[in-house]
Amino acid sequence: MRYDVLTLFPELIEAYIHCSIMKRAVNDNVIEVFAHNPREYTLDKHKKVDDTPYGGGAGMVLMPQPYVDCYEDIQKYDSCVTLMMTPQGEPFSDRMSDELSKYSQLIILCGHYEGFDERIRDIIKPKEVSVGDFVLTGGELPALCLIDSISRKINGTLGKIESAHDDSFSDGLLEYPQYTKPRNYRGYEVPEVLLNGNHKLISEYRQEQKIERTKQKRPDLYNKWSEKQK
Repeated sequence: MRYDVLTLFPELIEAYIHCSIMKRAVNDNVIEVFAHNPREYTLDKHKKVDDTPYGGGAGMVLMPQPYVDCYEDIQKYDSCVTLMMTPQGEPFSDRMSDELSKYSQLIILCGHYEGFDERIRDIIKPKEVSVGDFVLTGGELPALCLIDSISRKINGTLGKIESAHDDSFSDGLLEYPQYTKPRNYRGYEVPEVLLNGNHKLISEYRQEQKIERTKQKRPDLYNKWSEKQK
């Protein structure tokens, strides 16, 4: 998978992908991440990429020329989709993560300030994606959320791809509780069923815990899952 991120702050993207699991995925050539700065494409001698909004209003708006030129300069794969990080977009979900992981290339536009000149949308026609009903200073953190989540779905990123299959939301439920050593900590014992080596009972216990945990913590998810079981 190749990611091309349009951002005014490429150091934010580069810092994250050089840590932990993302760093290993890059070193193992499972993913490639390239940060492109639209400021390098501006025709303004002061490298200006924003200006005041027509019609008045607070803040600054990102100009179309640097972003469109930067986008058009990126080589596109046949299996490619372009995303724009914006609170106006479709809510990101595990289902969307699965779908996007099947592409060979994702191009991600990160906004800043008061957002994009509308002509950037008109010309590039990206799929708009939101990570929640809140506003951030820029699109870099949401872009990294997508990169991290999607990369986990790609074989070779995690030690075992099964780890992604067991994650919360993978089957519509939250993940079951996990335990490690010691068996007793401050009087809290590891459930006996996890210690007997009976994999059938362990699997049944974990499924029961997933259902109960989802019912308690996320009744909205539980109701959706329950409807599908009918």
